[in-house]
Amino acid sequence: MLNASILTWLTFLPLAGALVVLLLPRRGRAAEGFTLLLTLFFFVLALHLPAHFNYHQQQGFQFELNVPWISNPAVHYHVGVDGLSMWLVVLVSFLAPLGVLISWRAIEDRKREFYALLLLQQTAMYGVFISLDLILYYAFWELSIVPLALLIGMYGRNDGRRAAIKFFLYAFIPSALLLVGMLWLYGQTGTFDLVQLQQQLHGWSTGAHAAGLWLTSLAFLLAFAVKVPVFPLHGWLRDGIAEAPTAVAMILAGKLGLYSLLRWHVGLFPTEAAHVAPLMVALGAIGILYGALMALVQTDLKRLAAYATLSAVSFIVLGIYAFTAASMDGAAYQILNESISASAFFMLLGILYERYGTYDMGQLGGIATKMPGLAVLFVITTLSLIGLPSLNVFVGEFLILSGSFQTHPRIAAAATVGVILSASYMLWMVQRVFYGKPSTSVAALSPTDVNWRERAAVWPTIALMIAMGVASVFWMHAIDLSVPGMAPDKVSLGVTVTPTSAYATLNPTRGMTR
Repeated sequence: MLNASILTWLTFLPLAGALVVLLLPRRGRAAEGFTLLLTLFFFVLALHLPAHFNYHQQQGFQFELNVPWISNPAVHYHVGVDGLSMWLVVLVSFLAPLGVLISWRAIEDRKREFYALLLLQQTAMYGVFISLDLILYYAFWELSIVPLALLIGMYGRNDGRRAAIKFFLYAFIPSALLLVGMLWLYGQTGTFDLVQLQQQLHGWSTGAHAAGLWLTSLAFLLAFAVKVPVFPLHGWLRDGIAEAPTAVAMILAGKLGLYSLLRWHVGLFPTEAAHVAPLMVALGAIGILYGALMALVQTDLKRLAAYATLSAVSFIVLGIYAFTAASMDGAAYQILNESISASAFFMLLGILYERYGTYDMGQLGGIATKMPGLAVLFVITTLSLIGLPSLNVFVGEFLILSGSFQTHPRIAAAATVGVILSASYMLWMVQRVFYGKPSTSVAALSPTDVNWRERAAVWPTIALMIAMGVASVFWMHAIDLSVPGMAPDKVSLGVTVTPTSAYATLNPTRGMTR
């Protein structure tokens, strides 16, 4: 019985918790403590999914619930997860208590509102990942914009309101086109259900509905590409991450947009996605190089992190639209990797800001001698982000690049330069901040090293970086059941590709057995 209702409980319990948080006393640590206990409980509840997931089911969704919601138009409360969305639900649950821990001292004003909005955002993200009905998905998609904009606007570092307005406009306007496309699909098919739409739209790309289907697929692509963001639709990212509190920056790492590209663009419009694939692959490569080059010239740590994020999510876009089993598996795995490693990086930046009150590298230096514990965490996280073998990001990048070389060798070769550039700006940043000559203001300070609360927030991500680097098959097995099947027929790409799965690549013996 829990299997049938687990996704509903997970989705709406944070919303109920948000309402309770608003009723707690303003003084003391009631809001933080209650939210931490709630998010820890949600994480334990989310572990039910991988514990009871059927890793031998080749197709379809699990933990599925499909009941009528609105009779006319026919909207259903249809939820379920596969190997991709299951891990994303667990990821959101894993990061939520860490965001609370890292915000414990950073947020001292309007605490109830902050933690209530975080819980509301958790509900919205769960809903996006589990929805299998277009209108249900759209409701959660739009809901996810509101708390993020409010959090950036209310708790921004310097000019949060301007950054929040920019983010809201970038995200909301393309979403209006997304709704128009959904309504067109319903007018032609009479359903909003993902599975039924995939069946009915098969073959429409060359029929009487071809033009409408093309326009609808472009509307979906635009809405998702802005949220990723895909170059050159990244105008909101720099200010959004620079102004956002640490826990909010952890959310802005592209999970929602990247998942939606896989599930609702490639999964629903495979032929149309195949035709725009060369453009998306090219934009992915440009985003990798542009983000890396811009990060090289930044002196503000938060802005460096923003451009590094652009470069990292562009790698995932490249993997999705290279349309090989290895690249798509790698892209899905990299969504998890990037979220974990980037979250650790943002938390460490937040710790640094609490001690020194600045993100300006020109005002920092020599911190390793004052805070050796923070330096160790920073170095490990940096090595993960630049793709050191045996750490998590390396696995995703290897699969993306090796898969992309099969269909777009020249672009993949250019994208490989981004790996070198990422090592350049990240290691330069570590050298300057932790081992460079300290400024006069820094030399006069004697900050405390990371405390137990901060270690409790960061060390779980460090442990996952290592575990996902050396035991990636554990996660990849479920992903490999779901993601490669989304790719269109390789004939439509004009190339011949052997669909070797990433699961078989990472674990040849078990892969051949399958």
